[in-house]
Formats: sequence, structure tokens, C-alpha cells
Amino acid sequence: MKLNLLYVFAFVVYIFSAQIVFSQDMNTGTHEKWEYVLEGTGDILQLAIPAIACTTTLIKKDWEGSKQFALSFGTSLIITHSLKKIIRKERPEDRNLFDAFPSGHTSSAFSGASFIQRRYGWKYGKWAYLGAITVGISRMEGPDGWHDIWDVLGGAIVGIGSTYIFTSPYTTEHMEITYSTNNSNYMIGFRMRF
Repeated sequence: MKLNLLYVFAFVVYIFSAQIVFSQDMNTGTHEKWEYVLEGTGDILQLAIPAIACTTTLIKKDWEGSKQFALSFGTSLIITHSLKKIIRKERPEDRNLFDAFPSGHTSSAFSGASFIQRRYGWKYGKWAYLGAITVGISRMEGPDGWHDIWDVLGGAIVGIGSTYIFTSPYTTEHMEITYSTNNSNYMIGFRMRF
């Protein structure tokens, strides 16, 4: 129940942020308002998805999940920013900036989304992936067009790959030990889930 409320809260924040963007007076020039909304949505979701992933581990008191999230998300950030410095791919539209590959927004969003899916299943993961895909599209189709498809795919691969290295599916009970007694009989039971 608490997890569902977290996702509802995230959706309300998203709608609220979209309303703020729509209400602003923008000098759109050759761009339409939806492009600004898309870019703003991507900016918010690239932080919101990992924040939801981390908060989910805290709500569930899943301390192992918290550790796995920190390792996978940290690895994703380190790899992303290292590749940006090593590859030095120029951003689209001749901006003279050489940090396009991979997309940091996309790797952040996909790291959070893949963590939710890998740790807690597709029931929640599908919505997180939908948000991460939105972030990827926003990086290509927003008014600034900061990335091309290869930058976005690279970011997604880094985010998902780092998660699958460190994250295991969540189970509420890994092992169960039972004990019962009846008159002079004693019974011990053991069950382990893999």
C-alpha cells in the first residue's frame, strides 16, 4: 500500500511540474510548448525515478536493497561520467561541447527504473521504465536536443548494466526455521528460498 502511494505521489509531482511549465510565458521561437514540457519532464524524472527506487528500499526496510541500489547507482554515475571524459563525443547542433556520450539523464533514469524492476518485479518496473523512456526521448526531442539516439542508448545500457551487476530480486523471507513440540516429541523444520 505504501509503495502504491509513493507512485501516486510521484505522478502528482509530475503533473504539477508540467502545469508549471505550461503556465510559463516562453519565447518559443521555432519550438512548441510541448517540447519544453518534454524536456522539463525529463529533467524531473531523471532524479525522481532513482529517488523513488531509493525511497522504496527505505519504506520496505529493505537494507540489502538500499546497499544494492547505492552500489548500482553509484557505478552507473561513475561509468557515465568517465565515458563522457574518455570518449569526448560532441553534442548535436555543433555546440562545441564534448560530453554527449552517454546521456547522464538517461543513465540515471534507467538505473533507477531497472533497479525497481530487478528488485521488486515488473508490476512496478514497467511504470519506472515508461518514465525512463520518457527521459531518453526528452534528451533527443526537447527544444535543446542535447543528445542523439546513440547517446541515449549508451546511457540506458550503462544504467541497466550497472543494476544487473549488483541487484538481486527481493524476497521477504529467505529462510524459515520452525520448531514444535508435542508431549515428548520435538520437531525442527527448515526451508530456504533461492
